[in-house]
Amino acid sequence: MPPVARQAFVGVGANLGDRWATIDTALLVLEKTSGITALERSDVFETAPVGITDQPVFLNLVVGLETTLSPEELMTVLLALELSAGRDRAKEQRWGPRTLDLDLLLFENEVRPGPDLILPHPRLWDRAFVLAPLAILLHSSKRFDRPCWQPVRERLNKTPMASSMVEWLPPPS
Repeated sequence: MPPVARQAFVGVGANLGDRWATIDTALLVLEKTSGITALERSDVFETAPVGITDQPVFLNLVVGLETTLSPEELMTVLLALELSAGRDRAKEQRWGPRTLDLDLLLFENEVRPGPDLILPHPRLWDRAFVLAPLAILLHSSKRFDRPCWQPVRERLNKTPMASSMVEWLPPPS
């Protein structure tokens, strides 16, 4: 019996180099990765940096996906994509500029306490640049109509999302 595809959400961001080209390339590779059976993108937003504010603005979005990978296997794929885009988490400044940021936000009802993987993402509910695109996917896509996402939808409906975000349109392909 083949493994059942489960759903997850990944936060995506970049603020160095050709931000969109880097993000788009990483998502095309992710979409073709063995074990990823479907991928949907939210709208893209240009957002002010958090933490260290003296750096370029970010492009941010959230992707929802279906996968037969475990959370740990998916995280390994995400880290490899970051590394291929020139990001080395071990050498960078926390909340500093980055070529690519891929954060596993939610993986159905999975909970991981760390240290290598924390689920749900520990700062998920503090970041409007993640919450707004997540809400877009959860409210507009029938793919993510599973009962496991209902508590997340309800919490999103009660969470203020004001921030310095501007919708950004990718260049035509």
